[in-house]
Parts: sequence; C-alpha cells; structure tokens
Amino acid sequence: MSDKIKVKKYYEDSEEIEVFKIDLFPAIVIHGREEYNIRYFGLPVGYEFGVLVEDIIYVSKGTLDLPEEVLDEVKKIQESVHIKVFVTPTCPYCPYVARTAHMFALANRNIVADVIEAMEFPELADKYNVYAVPKVVINDRVSFEGVLSEDKFLEKVIEAL
Repeated sequence: MSDKIKVKKYYEDSEEIEVFKIDLFPAIVIHGREEYNIRYFGLPVGYEFGVLVEDIIYVSKGTLDLPEEVLDEVKKIQESVHIKVFVTPTCPYCPYVARTAHMFALANRNIVADVIEAMEFPELADKYNVYAVPKVVINDRVSFEGVLSEDKFLEKVIEAL
C-alpha cells in the first residue's frame, strides 16, 4: 500500500454514513482530493477487485478512460442520476459495466454509481429482479442486463432522465 491511500472506517451510527448516504453494509466509498459518488456495497472480490484498484488509480490521477464524445455528453447531465450495477464475483462481464458506471460518476457529480454484490444483498436483488448479471438499474426507471458500450450505456442514462 501507499501512504497516499488512507482507509477510514465508519460505523452505522457515524455522521459520515448520513453524509455519504450509505444504507447497506459493508460499503466502500472512494474519494480523491474531491468527493466522488462511487460506491461498492459488499466486498469487491473476484473480478470486481480489479475495478476497485482501477477506481483508485482514476481518482488519484484525475483521468478517465471514456471516449471523448461520451465524456462530453456525461459532463452535460444536470439532473440527478443513480446507477445501480448488480454484480457477482465470478462474472467476467461485470467489471466492464461497473467501471463504466463509476467513470460516469467520476465525470459528473450529479451521478451516483453503486456497484452492488448481488449475492450479499439478495433482498435487493429480488427487489430489482436480478436474474442475470451484470444488471443495471438507472433511477429506478430504466434497466438492462449485459454489457453495453459506453455510448449505449449513456443512451440508457439519458432515457432514464
């Protein structure tokens, strides 16, 4: 680990839980010099561990791996967007979708992107009819399963608005 990375542990009754709007545990919130809306609910294990490492790198460098035209459109979003990405540790396709959602949240503070480990939160998976992963739910209005390119993912976000 690096001394540039700090881990802070909070409990369910701490003030920060309300500030970051954490309602599931365990939870991981990643911030850099600025506060971002990228969160993990459950443990980022299996294929998802790589996404956690990449998120730390993106936050620390302040760079994003999105096509320029997609990045420009994501930055223009002025309404609140809440993206939920349901994943499992053994899904090889989930990291791509999780990474895309988190990059959207890094690009625009109006976007909250949660990666939710479906097996750790079966009641939530049932609520959103998660039968296959990755499953994405945007603003509780639009959902899709599987991998979409960044531009098609953005179309779903705009549809949810």
